[in-house]
Amino acid sequence: MKVLSVVGARPQLVKLAPIAAAFAGTPHDHVIVHTGQHYDADLSDVFFSGLNIPDPDVHLGVGSGSHGVQTGAVLAAMDKVLEQERPDWVLVYGDTNSTLAGALSAVKLHYRVAHLEAGLRSFNRRMPEEHNRVMTDHAADLLLAPTEEAMRHLASEGLASRSVLVGDVMVDVCLRIRDAVLAGEHPLPELPEGIDPEAPYLVSTLHRAENTDDPERLAGLLDSLAELPVPVALLAHPRLNARAESYGLKLSRGNLHVGRPLPYAGLVAAVLRSAGVVTDSGGLQKEAFLLGRACTTLRPETEWVETLEDRWNQLVPDPRSLDRDAWTETATRPAPDSERGEPYGDGQAARRVVQVLADQN
Repeated sequence: MKVLSVVGARPQLVKLAPIAAAFAGTPHDHVIVHTGQHYDADLSDVFFSGLNIPDPDVHLGVGSGSHGVQTGAVLAAMDKVLEQERPDWVLVYGDTNSTLAGALSAVKLHYRVAHLEAGLRSFNRRMPEEHNRVMTDHAADLLLAPTEEAMRHLASEGLASRSVLVGDVMVDVCLRIRDAVLAGEHPLPELPEGIDPEAPYLVSTLHRAENTDDPERLAGLLDSLAELPVPVALLAHPRLNARAESYGLKLSRGNLHVGRPLPYAGLVAAVLRSAGVVTDSGGLQKEAFLLGRACTTLRPETEWVETLEDRWNQLVPDPRSLDRDAWTETATRPAPDSERGEPYGDGQAARRVVQVLADQN
């Protein structure tokens, strides 16, 4: 069996790591295509080296651009790759432009598509990611769902016959790296200047369009983070840096301390040492949950609804809608004492993915 993985952005590279490792112990042929959607070394190269992912077999180098330009560039480049490789399955990951373009290029050339992390829904149609994931699910031949909730969404859309519950591959890699960090194999990385790793601090990321494309909203979010009584380590995505610069906004202010994105093991180490997380990232919400840290999500919804139980995760669409004390209490609350269970699986999802693809080949 030959499987062609199409990846292009940081979250997909993290998901690729356990998949590549699971394929490595089999006779199957696994081809990795990197679209280059994330081309910054902090969001790409360090994940291949840090997570021991094999180098891409094909690098399309599409780079940045509008949604249409980026999606179209991947579509145009993928035809040649598919005709050359002729895979049994094209495996696409998550909800990015690379995901949708990889799926569309494959189905139009009659190659079977499997969608990893199928069935997630925010029900927010203003999110580009929501359109990507819905269209990919309806185009794909096999839907690899991470949770029971995702399976319910797929069934409600008439896709139950194509859906298989495999668990979440992010659990596989997060728990493995967590154990390595706790064993001392990955030291705490250099945190932004002004963050004392021996004192309480929060880890924060901001990158979604709805939070960064409106200068007034972005300024309000930055002010709210800066006013917290605990230092905040803002790991600044290139999108955030670019938007802030274009709006004339200074990221470092008050208790907000800015640094670069961290390699995955470094991020896990930073979260484990932290007092909590404030983010708009889907992946980091779930990683905080898996690592036992309270998370505050700067969005009106989440695809990872399981994290909301017992306030492990709390949605705050606009901190300015809360008074200062309520915002402080929410963002700095301690982790709950409740058990989290295993809503995202047992850390063996990647092995199941390979087996399901082989069984349906």
